[in-house]
Amino acid sequence: MLWPFNHFSKPRAPLRATIDAIYGMIVTQAREPSFYRAFGVSDTVNGRFDLLLLHLWMVLWRFRSAPGAADISQALFDRFCADMDANLREMGVGDLTVPKRMQAFGEAFYGRAAAYDAALAAGDEALAQALCKNVLNGEGMENAQRLATYAKTALARLGGIDDAALLASAWTFPAPAEAGGSHSPRVMANESR
Repeated sequence: MLWPFNHFSKPRAPLRATIDAIYGMIVTQAREPSFYRAFGVSDTVNGRFDLLLLHLWMVLWRFRSAPGAADISQALFDRFCADMDANLREMGVGDLTVPKRMQAFGEAFYGRAAAYDAALAAGDEALAQALCKNVLNGEGMENAQRLATYAKTALARLGGIDDAALLASAWTFPAPAEAGGSHSPRVMANESR
């Protein structure tokens, strides 16, 4: 189980560089403008947070099948918690309120992760429904289906990356345009890193 408040311990330097690189890719992908323009995700703090959680879940989902990745999964989740904590403090949230907000972030992650895990096992329609509810505020099933196709494409790409490349952050997420509905999931690692 990933613990939401383990971010106070300091990971080893090589692990920290790997985690920072992977978390940076997650954040960058969650900020990709096409999600907001073409997929109907609300370009708000909540919309960006929901996309961040989706991409974090996808990476952690892949780490489940990587031998010995429990520490890196925990470190990645800790990095997410540290980022959320820093963002709250930057926004001026007081020290007494931060723990309550962090608990809400943890609950949001675990609730969505459980919903996405169950939906992934149940099929494409269930995944689209879960994404519609959690990312699109219950509106725009067509966009939710496209987002589900994107998520399946991303999961397929992550699943096709060997463990060494995965842990070395030698991969990329697919472009949202690759999941426009007419493309089949392609699996490839970014060899140029």
